[in-house]
Amino acid sequence: MSDFPLFPEQASTVAWQVDLIYFTLVALSIFFSVAVAAAIVFFALRYRQGADVDRSHPLIEHTKLELTWSIIPFIMAMGVFGWAAMVFVDIKTPPADATEIYIIGKQWMWQAQHPSGKREINQLHIPINTPVKLIMTSQDVIHDFYIPVFRVKQDVVPGRYTTLWFQATKTGEFHLFCAEYCGTEHSAMVGTVVVMEQSEFKNWLGGGSSDEPLAVAGERLFTENGCITCHSGEPGAIGPPISNVSIFGTEVEFADGSTGTVDEAYLRESILDPQAKVVAGYAPVMPSYDGQLSEQSLLQLIEFLKTK
Repeated sequence: MSDFPLFPEQASTVAWQVDLIYFTLVALSIFFSVAVAAAIVFFALRYRQGADVDRSHPLIEHTKLELTWSIIPFIMAMGVFGWAAMVFVDIKTPPADATEIYIIGKQWMWQAQHPSGKREINQLHIPINTPVKLIMTSQDVIHDFYIPVFRVKQDVVPGRYTTLWFQATKTGEFHLFCAEYCGTEHSAMVGTVVVMEQSEFKNWLGGGSSDEPLAVAGERLFTENGCITCHSGEPGAIGPPISNVSIFGTEVEFADGSTGTVDEAYLRESILDPQAKVVAGYAPVMPSYDGQLSEQSLLQLIEFLKTK
């Protein structure tokens, strides 16, 4: 693992794009700064006290010149904006087949939870050349998940899920930081991202000790908390069957006539604040589980619902 170079190596599919935008902005800034500074120096010397120059200051309109120095910088600025916007959309739109890993931030550590049951503290093992989507939340305050060599970072916020995706292009161990001041030991909230070959990652994922898979643990919690009683789909059940409301990417109609997309945020809200969005055709009778389930338990339940 390299120490702290001025510009970390590029180790993801978007890193070079982010760097290219950055260096383009630096080059444009240098160009215009030098041009403006040169003009200031030129006119300061030309019209210095005692210089033999015309000081009558006649008014001259030069429409072409004014349009040139207005339109060309505008086109350059909008070009960089459009280019950066496309890269931003790419960074914020994970592929549908991305490998999902859950991240929980807490003072002062990162916990990574793989759906298979493998759990890590301050480490994140991922396969090379594979899109990886992180589904992240915080257990206490706002943190920020930052991997410099991938050129990606994302706030990790309590009470909601944020996502981040990347595709590593180099194997090795890379720095992981919290980039949001989160308390007295913020500087110690660091970790390592370990990028492995596909076969090595599969062996690592299947080897050693692991907890039960998230979906299995979630199914157990679903039964232990009595959720199956209301969401069984059997005649007389007072809640919608989970097979109808947990199909990811589908639209759900609510009692107030609005609709919403089924995702991790929707399932989390439905568990903690079920009255916020009541499915059409059902009474608002589900109790809240806010304060009764840990973040880990919520992830397990959500992973189970995603398999239905």
